[in-house]
Amino acid sequence: MEVKTSLLDNMIGVGDMVLLEPLNEDSFIMNLRNRFDHNEIYTYIGSVVISMNPYRSLPIYTPQKVEEYRNRNFYELSPHIYALADEAYRSLRDQDKDQCILITGESGAGKTEASKLVMSYVAAVCGKGQEVNKVKEQLLQSNPVLEAFGNAKTMRNDNSSRFGKYMDIEFDFKGDPLGGVISNYLLEKSRVCKQPRGERNFHIFYQLLSGASDDTLMKLKLDRDFSKYNYLSLDSANVNGLDDAASFRTVRNAMQIVGFMEAEVQSVLELVAAVLKLGNIEFKPESRVNGFDESRVKDKNDLKEMCELLGIEQSVLERAFSYRTVEAKMEKMSTTLNVAQAYYARDALAKNLYSRLFSWLVTRINESIKAQAKTRHKVMGVLDIYGFEIFEDNSFEQFIINYCNEKLQQIFIELTLREEQEEYIREDIEWTNIEYFNNAVICDLIENNQNGILAMLDEECLRPGTVTDDTFLDKLNTICAEHQHFESRLNKNSKFLTDHSLPHSCFRIQHYAGKVLYRVEGFVDKNNDLLYRDLSQAMYKATHSLMRQLFPEGNPAKVNLKRPPTAGFQFKASVGVLMKNLQTKNPNYIRCIKPNDKKVAHIFTDSLVCHQVRYLGLVENVRVRRAGYAFRQPYESCLERYKMLCKKTWPHWRGPARDGVEVLLTDCSVPTEEFAYGRSKIFIRNPRTLFTLEERRRACLEDLATLIQKIYRGWKSRTHFLLLKKSQVVVAAWYRRYAQQNKYQKIKSATLVMQSFIRGWKARNILRQLKYEKRCKEAVTTIAAYWHGTQVRREYRKFFRANAGKKIYDFTIQRIMQKYFLGLKTTTMSPMDNSWPAKPYGFLEGAHTQLRRIFHLWRCKKYRGQFTEEKKAVYEEKLEASEIFKDKKALYPSSVSQPFKGDYLEIQKNPKYQKLNSAMEEKVLLADLVNKINRANGKGSPRLFLLTKSNFVLADQKTGQVKASVPLPDLASVSVSTQSDGFFALKLKEGSASASKGDFLLSSEHLIEIITKLHRIGTTAADRDQINIDISDEFLVQFKQDKVCVKFIQGGPKNGNSAACKRKNNRLLEVSVPSP
Repeated sequence: MEVKTSLLDNMIGVGDMVLLEPLNEDSFIMNLRNRFDHNEIYTYIGSVVISMNPYRSLPIYTPQKVEEYRNRNFYELSPHIYALADEAYRSLRDQDKDQCILITGESGAGKTEASKLVMSYVAAVCGKGQEVNKVKEQLLQSNPVLEAFGNAKTMRNDNSSRFGKYMDIEFDFKGDPLGGVISNYLLEKSRVCKQPRGERNFHIFYQLLSGASDDTLMKLKLDRDFSKYNYLSLDSANVNGLDDAASFRTVRNAMQIVGFMEAEVQSVLELVAAVLKLGNIEFKPESRVNGFDESRVKDKNDLKEMCELLGIEQSVLERAFSYRTVEAKMEKMSTTLNVAQAYYARDALAKNLYSRLFSWLVTRINESIKAQAKTRHKVMGVLDIYGFEIFEDNSFEQFIINYCNEKLQQIFIELTLREEQEEYIREDIEWTNIEYFNNAVICDLIENNQNGILAMLDEECLRPGTVTDDTFLDKLNTICAEHQHFESRLNKNSKFLTDHSLPHSCFRIQHYAGKVLYRVEGFVDKNNDLLYRDLSQAMYKATHSLMRQLFPEGNPAKVNLKRPPTAGFQFKASVGVLMKNLQTKNPNYIRCIKPNDKKVAHIFTDSLVCHQVRYLGLVENVRVRRAGYAFRQPYESCLERYKMLCKKTWPHWRGPARDGVEVLLTDCSVPTEEFAYGRSKIFIRNPRTLFTLEERRRACLEDLATLIQKIYRGWKSRTHFLLLKKSQVVVAAWYRRYAQQNKYQKIKSATLVMQSFIRGWKARNILRQLKYEKRCKEAVTTIAAYWHGTQVRREYRKFFRANAGKKIYDFTIQRIMQKYFLGLKTTTMSPMDNSWPAKPYGFLEGAHTQLRRIFHLWRCKKYRGQFTEEKKAVYEEKLEASEIFKDKKALYPSSVSQPFKGDYLEIQKNPKYQKLNSAMEEKVLLADLVNKINRANGKGSPRLFLLTKSNFVLADQKTGQVKASVPLPDLASVSVSTQSDGFFALKLKEGSASASKGDFLLSSEHLIEIITKLHRIGTTAADRDQINIDISDEFLVQFKQDKVCVKFIQGGPKNGNSAACKRKNNRLLEVSVPSP
């Protein structure tokens, strides 16, 4: 059975700050330090998670941890980011509530990692499947792409997000992800042109130069040396722990997974390279006749390469850096740009080009990861946005960021109070009004449409005439002088006239997180964010695939004279949309804190943490949470945890859980003002009451543990004793058995010995008696035999002397012949066996020879009787071949073991020779492939040789066409050599019809069989003469009118081991036969 733990079990410090006692800033920091020192980086404030950045890897994000927190109650286990992610996911899946997870904290606090952990947990616990896995992978792989283009190394964080990101992950009714939508806020585009000391530009620039192949860099006209680019800071180009080359490969792979085409990736890299090239463009002044200076490009090489990358005419862009066209109604006026204005235009173009490229990337990613189905989706939003920023030098960016955090704090307080109020109403607990600091007055100071700082900044930017940062500050001093959260040296308020910590060019706002001093220098320019129309139109004329999408305002056909919205106005609008979006969802908060500025593990800086705790309003959050009841728990869980404190509820309560809790609290004498009963939960007002219950539970558990130990030890001892007793009984039983077995074996052995001796004694007596009786019988028999012999001899003595010699001789001869014939039985029945027993005596010589001959003839007859007619014919042919060739031709011995097959071509089965077979009128006795020797050159031509009882036929091998058909009566003789060759000559009778073409000189591997069959046909035929067989190494062959001598000699032919025929002259063919 699974044992469930609680947040309160084995707690280091206090796991939930709501239970912290006493509650003050010092105890809050001390509790965070205590938990941080024990690697407990997560702490709760109710349902809010505080996350401390450990600056090292901890073994708390394993798949086992994912399964441990899966489908668990939020307070069931120790604090963890997985608990919040699981609670949000289950509320979305099971209760159909849209969720949002708000992750805040300053740079380096771990916001980006926290968002990754949330997304990876949701990806791990949701459904599986090919399509679902693809969606999850695309959602997760969007992070490396956005980090490469939107993150940078800062003094506080090596991977700091320089933009705000909000991602809506969409789910179906089963809880499986369908897609997502990403929104980005206020990219820090000023970083493109200038970075503070010790910081870097965006990651993608360094990754491209470090990780791209030489071929890619050549196409982009880039060099790996960082020092060649003005926009890249050199003092922090290389960061320990960051492998830019490996990160570039990761980004390329992530873009491919998300769905970027290769051409799109190349286009993006070209724009990044163009930004680097743009930073290298420098200007020089050139005097004009009117006395004003005009800017000119110093070295046009970088300008040329940039124009080649973007597909822009160099002259168009060069003019845009030197002149500015101003349009008003129907008038156009062109003015020259000095060097400072040219540098401003260059940097403005670089910032706009990069920021618009980043926005295009977000849009392109959204196209790939958006949900395809049109039905309603469940949504989980994850907000990863910059935290409150207080630097030594705070400008427009910090003002906008802190405004966003004010809005988030406002919605955090509102939603937290609303959540508390809804739970009180749901549980039927009386709601009391909670006093807290409402920062709505600060938000109104900034965003009010009439007198807000942003409204006045926009008004100042749009005002005709000379507009400077000082005029903007004067306006603030005029309108905001009486506001309690605004401070300035120039607002004529005597309170700040002597405040030397407040410079004249600055103003200070009392934010919820503390006072922040803002320097007005650059506010107007950064809010204007102007890009000269000439540059926009030059970019629109580029042939690059993305430029027209990035600079649509440059279209000459759609010239808009209306001033574009300011940066402050756009951000205010996007924050408003974000707030409305968040208010429609159930919020979940993760507050990230960095423990030190050194970015190392095991260091906890109290002052830094205290600063973050203040501006995150965490102590205020605890006070809001504790304003009513500090702790609440379902009745079932409460009864299960504390039931051992009351005898009536221990060990099992049989009634409703609420009644059991009432009995329990009454028995524990808890004052009634310390708790309240809700519909499903018990509410405890003071943490001291909970800790008192925990102390009593801990003491009771110790008593229970002692009791369990006592019972266990008693059970163990009894079990051990019973085991020993049982073992003793078993051992005694086995020993008694063993002793009895030994005693029985001894008695049995003694009995057997006695029995054997008695049986032996009896047997010997019986044997002695039998022997005596046997001797008596033998004696009687012997006496009788002797007596009868005596009687016979007396009776026949007169006949014995006359016949005894002849009878003895006949008996001896009979025994010798019997032994001789019995010896002949060992002779085998094989006709090939020549063995025969030797004659035992000389008088058997004639009989011995005759018997051997008769026996051999008899067994030959028996052997022949087993032959079939076919086999008998084969042996007769073999016998005839022996008579013809034995000891006459050297080829004969090798043919003895080879059976005469006859039809070697399978002429009846082979469809190739079907026509030839049908042309034969008689049965084919032999069909073989032979070579017909040509008289002209001695070479052979393959022919089919067919033999029947009346003629032989020569036919073409390929076509089967009959070349010659000779009746056997026309055959006079056959000539062969004595060698081991296969040549033979078929000589025809002179004057016969077939003799007109001359004799045939042929060669065959089956010469013995062919000549034997020819001879046998001639022997068996009564109407023709017998064919003569001439065996000689030299014979004549008639070729038409001439006779040619065929001579056989022994030698080594060039073509191997076979005989070769060669023409020597017109009258001589010489056949070379290999030596044996």
